[in-house]
Amino acid sequence: MRKRLIAAGAILATTALLLAGCASGSTSSSTSVTKDPDGKGKTLTLWDYESDTSAMGIAWNAAIKKFEKETGAKVKFEAKSFEQIRSTASQVLNSNAAPDILEYNKGNATAGLLSSQGLLTNLDPAVKAYGWDKKLASSLQTTARYSTKGVMGTGHYYGIPNYGEFVDVYYNKDAFAKYNIAVPTTFAEFEAALKTFKDNGITPLAESAAEYPLGQLFYQLALSKATRQWVDNYQLYTGKVDWQDKDFTFAADTIKSWVDKGYISKDSTGLKAEDAGTAFINGTNPIFYSGSWWYGRMVTDVKTFDWGTFLFPGAKLSPGSSGNIWVVPENSKNKDLAYKFIDITMSPEIQALIGNSGGIPVAAEAASITDPKSKELIDNFNKLTAQDGLAFYPDWPTPTFYDQLNAGLQELVNGTKSSKDVLTELGTEYQSGVDDITK
Repeated sequence: MRKRLIAAGAILATTALLLAGCASGSTSSSTSVTKDPDGKGKTLTLWDYESDTSAMGIAWNAAIKKFEKETGAKVKFEAKSFEQIRSTASQVLNSNAAPDILEYNKGNATAGLLSSQGLLTNLDPAVKAYGWDKKLASSLQTTARYSTKGVMGTGHYYGIPNYGEFVDVYYNKDAFAKYNIAVPTTFAEFEAALKTFKDNGITPLAESAAEYPLGQLFYQLALSKATRQWVDNYQLYTGKVDWQDKDFTFAADTIKSWVDKGYISKDSTGLKAEDAGTAFINGTNPIFYSGSWWYGRMVTDVKTFDWGTFLFPGAKLSPGSSGNIWVVPENSKNKDLAYKFIDITMSPEIQALIGNSGGIPVAAEAASITDPKSKELIDNFNKLTAQDGLAFYPDWPTPTFYDQLNAGLQELVNGTKSSKDVLTELGTEYQSGVDDITK
């Protein structure tokens, strides 16, 4: 079983262990990969930030047992929060406190940044040895490869995903039925549903502006008007991004309108993702727009009502990508064991477990997925990938944009700045970050 071994304070202690920095943009890696390493007497230190009840937590617990049995090595699992890893990764991975393998967020601002700093191992030899590229659809490999500047989509492999993810709408079926609301298929119908709930004294949307949920809703609103070229310009720097265009303007104006109408609570400025998720789980708010990573949590924690999911109405593009990726720090002491663990998470047994636990496997056989709700989730994901609908996430373009986006949307919800002023500020911060990466 995975053991919770580390307290938050221990993260701070690692700053005292910093060593000299790695060379920027290093592409060093071991060209020789031992596919069946002998792990007797060795310990693999592994970090992730999944709950034990999530699909990934369930599957990776099983992968740890399989790994220990097959290699003879022991796994020292250390649980982290998303924020712990996001805020301290550069320091910790540049020290002798680095783990051997960890789950890390994909994208230019995260895995891309660390790869450009030489903190991650070039996985090309392991990809070739294990054939992981043959198991991953091309669209899912975008977030596994990074250029020397840390821009995703080309270059060396620095991470391997074993699940997919996307953002859709969780809804309380009982509440919808009580007020005779059909599952909306257009944006107008979605807004009508929000109004019906508010007219009956219910704040419809469970939201968080202190963390990612509101930022993803803002991005989805922009995507509902946007094109694939718009996404490429924003995420891959292929063209100019106009922060006063119709897409961003629609998103900001809609968020402001929904706050004014009471569809989103002003209290959301101080709420975190967990607060929003539990508000839906507890039945306080009937709609929660968030990621597939919540699916397993809904299965286990929702006790008082029936629930379901649907893709955001009227949109062909939605936030989503491969899931977070396994990365191997350049300072890892057990790289061959780390590669073996990655391969086990890609095995048919573990892939099927991800799928039947509410996750989205990337290399499972369709016949191995037997859970009806899981099939619904995977079908929605497959629909998005079939229409080239995965549009990544709004904070990916720069290392600091996650915090900047949250801060800007908090000002929008609070009413301290207008939609135009918030977009102007975000545009300036976005462009400054992109310029730092591409110069």
